[in-house]
Amino acid sequence: MPKSPIGTTASTGQKCPESGVWKVIGSPSTTAPISEGNTMPPYGGKAVTWKLIQYA
Repeated sequence: MPKSPIGTTASTGQKCPESGVWKVIGSPSTTAPISEGNTMPPYGGKAVTWKLIQYA
């Protein structure tokens, strides 16, 4: 199965489509390593959209 491209997005609560470093879109932002199959976490107590910025 091909890798999800850099720039792929996933929202809080969805399953992570690709292991790598993910960044919150918006402000404040953060980055986090998230493994494929894990649930995308909230940030700052809110549902956010994450963007894949680097492969694991």
